[in-house]
Parts: sequence; C-alpha cells; structure tokens
Amino acid sequence: MRWILLTAIAPVAWGSTYYVTRQVLPPDAALWGGVIRCLPAGLLVLLIVRRLPRGSWWWRSFVLGTLTVGGLNVLVYIVAQRLPTSLAATLMSTSAAAMLLLSWLILRQRPRAAAIVGAVIGIVGVVVMMGPGAEPVDPWGVAASIGAMLSSSLGFVLTAKWGAAVPPVTMTAWQLIAGSLVVLPFALVVEGAPPALDAPALAGFAYVILIATALAYAAWFAGLRRLPGSVVGVVGLLNPVTGVVLGVFLAGEAFGLAQVVGLLLVLGGVVIGILRPLVPRHRRSELRTDAVPAPHSRRNSAGVEEMS
Repeated sequence: MRWILLTAIAPVAWGSTYYVTRQVLPPDAALWGGVIRCLPAGLLVLLIVRRLPRGSWWWRSFVLGTLTVGGLNVLVYIVAQRLPTSLAATLMSTSAAAMLLLSWLILRQRPRAAAIVGAVIGIVGVVVMMGPGAEPVDPWGVAASIGAMLSSSLGFVLTAKWGAAVPPVTMTAWQLIAGSLVVLPFALVVEGAPPALDAPALAGFAYVILIATALAYAAWFAGLRRLPGSVVGVVGLLNPVTGVVLGVFLAGEAFGLAQVVGLLLVLGGVVIGILRPLVPRHRRSELRTDAVPAPHSRRNSAGVEEMS
C-alpha cells in the first residue's frame, strides 16, 4: 500500500501542472518551458546523488530522457496552453491502457483482470467527460496530448525494463538532465532567448521544478521499480482527478452532469485497478510474479549496480 501511495504523488503533482502552466507560465514558449522546468530539477537531484551514468547508461539516459522528459514536457506545455485543465489531464489518463499494453508486450507482465477492467472503466470515463457539457476541443491540443501519452508510456515501460538496478532518484537525475539537453538546442533555434519571467511565472516554475518534476519523477520511478506497470498505469488515473478539481474550482471551467459521471468512472477505475494488490499477506507473493524480476547484478566502478 505504501508504494501505491508514494507513486500517487506523481500523477497528483502532474495533474496540477496543467493549471499552473495555463494560468501563470508564459504562452508560446513550450520548448523553453520544458527546459526551465526540467534542467534545474535534474541538476538539483544530481547534486544529491552525485552519480553519473556509466557505459550503456549514457545512451539509455538520452533515449529515456527524450521520451519521458524532453518530448513529454514540451507536448504537455502545448496541451496545457490549448486545452482546458480538466480535459488536458483527463486525456493524458489514457496512458493507463498504453502502459498496460506495453508492459505486456515489452516486460512480459501479463495484466491482471482488475487492471484491465480499471483501465477500460477509466477510459470510458474520459470519453464521457468529453461529451455533452464539455468545452470546445482544440484538435492540435488533442494530438499533442496523444503524443505525450504515447511518449511517456513507452519511456516509463523501458525505464522499468532497463533500470531495475538503478536507484529511482539517480534515474530521475539522469533522465531530467538528458531530456533537457535534447530540447535545449531546439529552444535556442526555434524560440530564441529564454522568455522574460514575472513574479507569478517564477513562482509557477519553482513549483513545477521542485514538486511536479524532481519529487514527482522520483516517486514515479520508485513505483515503477516496485509495482507492475499495469498497476502504476491505473494509479496514473489520479492525474485527471487533480486536473478536473483545479480546473473547476480554481479556473471556473465547465463541469456538467457528463463530467461528473466521467470523473466518477475514472475514480472507479483507479479503485478497481489497485484492488488486487491489497490482499492478505499470505497471498502477496502471488503479486510479485508480475513485477519486474530483480536481475543478478554487479557494481560497476561508479558504484551503480548493473544487470549481468
């Protein structure tokens, strides 16, 4: 249970970034927005872990960083500027189904029936929330949301496959820095100088750097290391719940009967999807058969355990 609660920090924090980005961060600065958010967070975490990649982890860090940090956060910035907070967060929740499928294909983690049912119910809730009473939908925002969802889901599953022997906080530093370095030259060429930041923007970036990036990624990677990908994906459905609450109560976004029903379905999907792990102690060993197997490992010269 404690690993589920720890993992839940990430989708709740990420769900809040849509509101922060839409309300206080500079518009039309998606590339710089991703760099400003992720590079300081990565450097801060690196100062804590004081451990650089070795060997194959150099290219792995850049592949994973591009998927889970660079591409993801640039697309999320676009999504947050083009879609209402509640809808943006809800669309991203379809990653539950993507992670379930990719975990099955890549990690050979056969999804439990509860996780499948939870993901399906959650996606139905997404569809319902986009129905009657919803605000007009920007198709480019929807396309960016789908791209962000696919990029992050693939990156997180590959993180679980490759990174079983790397501490979650170390993995956080490597991916945040690598992903930011990939985006940085594009930001310079496409958007020019960094945007000017007023006091609200500075406060907004401080929040997304410390809470919604450094802390959230560390919590998420810890969950990926301890829980099956299908369960982590369903926990991610808490993302739209946070986005909806902030969008409705702070931004005054539309929230009719369809949105209420949809939100309840998403919440129901979360509950159903995580019910299976919450079983008596004598049956917990069954759950570990789906988790990423702990490989035999050895320590390299940097002190990082690597799979043998």
